[in-house]
Formats: sequence, C-alpha cells, structure tokens
Amino acid sequence: MKAFVLRSYGSPDALELTEVDKPVPGDDEVLVRVRATSVQPYDWHLMRGEPYIARLMGGGPGLRKPKITILGADIAGQVEAVGRDVTEFRPGDEVFAMPKQGGFAEYVCVREGELAPKPKNLSFEEAAAVPLAAGTALLGLRDEGRIQPGQKVLVNGASGGVGTFAVQIAKAFGAEVTGVCSTRNVGLVRSIGADEVIDYTVEDFTRREQRYDLLLDSAGSRPGSACRRVLTPKGVYVVVGGPGGRWLQPVAHVFAALAASPFTSRRTALADVVRCTENKQNLITLTGFIEDGKVTPVIDRRYPFEEIPEAVRYQEQGRAAGKVVVTV
Repeated sequence: MKAFVLRSYGSPDALELTEVDKPVPGDDEVLVRVRATSVQPYDWHLMRGEPYIARLMGGGPGLRKPKITILGADIAGQVEAVGRDVTEFRPGDEVFAMPKQGGFAEYVCVREGELAPKPKNLSFEEAAAVPLAAGTALLGLRDEGRIQPGQKVLVNGASGGVGTFAVQIAKAFGAEVTGVCSTRNVGLVRSIGADEVIDYTVEDFTRREQRYDLLLDSAGSRPGSACRRVLTPKGVYVVVGGPGGRWLQPVAHVFAALAASPFTSRRTALADVVRCTENKQNLITLTGFIEDGKVTPVIDRRYPFEEIPEAVRYQEQGRAAGKVVVTV
C-alpha cells in the first residue's frame, strides 16, 4: 500500500510517500480502507518532535527519532477485513475512528473497541474531521467542565478545529456560548451557533466584566491567571492546548495553568482525548449530535492524498478555520 512515512524529525518535506506492507489485523482488530483523514496540530508536533521537552516524557514522540512513523490520528473509511474475534463489523461497513496514528496511508488496523459506525449524514471527508477535535471538545466540556444547561460558556479559539466543535457541542448541551476569534472568522463562529462573538483584535476577553461558568481554551493566547479572572467563583477553566514552540510550548502553558489550580476556587482541568480510553463511546455520542443536526464539521480546506505534506504545512501555519481534511 502507499503511505507517507516519517523516518526522521523535520518539516513536512520529511514525509515520504512510499510503498509499505499492508497491515494484517490482529484477532481484535479491523483492517480499514482509509477513504479520508484529517490533519491537526497533533500530527505536526509529532512530525517535528516538538516541543523538545515532550521527547523526555513517557509516551512522547521518541528521543532521537520518531516512534510513530505513519502519522494521521483520524480516519474514516470502509472495513476491508476483520480479525477472528471481531463481532460488530464486517467488510464493507462504513466506519470512523481515532487510531492516533496510521491515517496517512491507504489502510490502517484499528481495534474493534475504538471503531464506530460512520454518521449516516456525513461524507467520509466530513467524518474524518470529527474524532480527535470533536472528541477533545466533548471531553473538555462534558467530562472536565461538567457543563450544565443554562450555563455561560466561553470558547477561546472558537474558529479552530476544536473550537468549532466546542461551540456547537456546548449549544447542544443547552449552554449560552460566547466565542473568541479573529475578525475574519466572526461570521463563521456566529453561523455555527455562538450567542456572542468577541473579536480578540478589538477586545481582550479577560478584561470583561461578564463572568462565565466554563471557559474552554484551545488557543492559549492569554495566561491562565487572566482566564480564571473571567470565571464565576466556582467556574472551570479547561485547557486544551496553547501556542506551539520548539522547546517548551504548549506544554509549559498547560503545566502553568494546572499548577495554579490548587490555589483558587476556580478549578483548572486538562482535556486530553489522546489518553482517553472511552473514545468509541465518545464517537457514538458525537454521532447522535451529528445525526440530530446539532453538530456539523467545519472544513477549511480539502487536499488529495498526494498533497499531505502541503496539508500539514497549511495546518502548521495555525490559520485554518475548522478542519483540514485529506481524501485518500
């Protein structure tokens, strides 16, 4: 099969299109013919091995060379073959998943417990935009933020991959949502359901008098102390990520936010869907929102498989409004 292989850390040019052996599913695995994948910060952080501090952490990208050689955390496609212990799926079924790696290839093996039927009303490209970004938003709002109907929720980074899903999911839970984005994306964020939109080039949301019950921060553009200032006394600050950097960021931003949490009544939490063990159930929950018309993926650009390096290059610029997807 064809795959983009990462043999050493570097720029998108380090992704080499080559022929590799098609994977063989284990007893509890499903071989999926990938029809679409998406590109996100998770991929280019692994591609560059940055921030460098992450290479020293357990489960990191690898100290000297990549542990993950085929990137692509999200996939949507059709079942090609199943392992002998698989009972839920059969060849031809349309599915989507977050295998965390392997999406930049024509085939990938996914454990049955991580795979879910593709939402019926989405194309493969739209479905591939969902797992990691929407899963992170769901985890941050529901599990870490403990969102409740009627609450005031602020989403910083509302036009990004996670942010566009967070705005819609928060609305699906019955919250009143304020989104923060740049001037050019104000209309987009309003169109996906935000009750109010703050243009950060005009106004600093951390200096507002309005107080919020929950702040989901996928931009990391303001210090945690400033973000907590706009929360109610029992409000929750959920950190998703932050600005990229070669040595420490976004890890330092996340750690700084979490370190201050014990000293305030405003709880701080981290939404990390990559380490979540309930991703299949999360996908099923998201499918319910999607098929009910409450959540729709926002896609900024679509690329053909052969242009994956260009798709990663564009995503790395940090300007995508919504998701960047690839047709395989």
